[in-house]
This record gives sequence, structure tokens and C-alpha cells, in this order.
Amino acid sequence: MAEAQAEGSGKKRDFGKILGFAFIGINLVGLGLGCFLVYSSTLGHHAAVLREEEAQKEMEKFEETLRDEPVLFSLKQFNTNLDGVPRRLIRMEVSLEMLDEEGFEEVVGLGPQARDAIVRVINAKTYADVESVQGKLQLKSQIAAELNGFLKSGVVKNVYFSDFVVQ
Repeated sequence: MAEAQAEGSGKKRDFGKILGFAFIGINLVGLGLGCFLVYSSTLGHHAAVLREEEAQKEMEKFEETLRDEPVLFSLKQFNTNLDGVPRRLIRMEVSLEMLDEEGFEEVVGLGPQARDAIVRVINAKTYADVESVQGKLQLKSQIAAELNGFLKSGVVKNVYFSDFVVQ
């Protein structure tokens, strides 16, 4: 009976040793896999090399798209007040030149937001601000900047005034 108890306890110890070695083996495999993943994502990572010829080809494609016909979006006529005394009214028609068709679709989707942004820019101007050529050019750049702030992927390339009357 004593021998049977000794034999039974020996089997328990052998099973514990086997489990211990199994856990050590699993931990070593996990540690090795973790080290490999860290190395391959940091030190072992090789950045893609951009060659000058490839960059030149991409630049030519981009310039080609700029040479295509301009994409214009014409807004309806604006009638709004200028800031300052005496009160003056400005009537203007604006056309927006977009960089590409994607931007055109985006500005068409803006619709009332684009008109509201332009009206807010105009309402902040006085007659003295818009009567000179420099003032009109500055107004164009402010309108383009305001609209580009709304757009996510499109770009307003230029702003054209088809009709510009101040009374």
C-alpha cells in the first residue's frame, strides 16, 4: 500500500513537471513571436523608395490635369449690403473655378453654405474696401479661403466676378 501511494504521488509530480515545461515552451514561443513582430514593424521596416523618375511622372500627370478645361461652378446673383455708413448695396455674380470634378461635386453639395459664407465675407467689407482693384483681388482671395475651409477634398482655384455693381 505504501508503494501504491508513492507511485501515485510520483505520477502527480510527473504531470506537474510536464505542465510546467509546456507553459515554459508556450511562453518562449509567445516571446519569440512578439520580438519578431516588434522587430519587423520598427527596426526591420524598410520605407518605400521613391525614385526621381517616378516622382517626375506623377508630377507630369498632375500638371496634365491642371491643363485640362477648368471646372467652373456659377452661383446665382447676390444682392447684399456692405458695412459702413452710408448703406450701400452690392450686386454680384460669382463663378468658382475648381481644381477638379470631385471638388465641383463637393461645392455643389455645399449649396447654401457656400452662399452664406460669401455673404458673410461681403457684409464685413466697406465701400472703400471693394472700390479699388486691390480690394476686389483681396475679396476674391478671402472668398476662396473661406470656401476652401468648408471643403474636405476639393479646392477652389480661383474666383471670378461676372457681375459686380455697387450702389
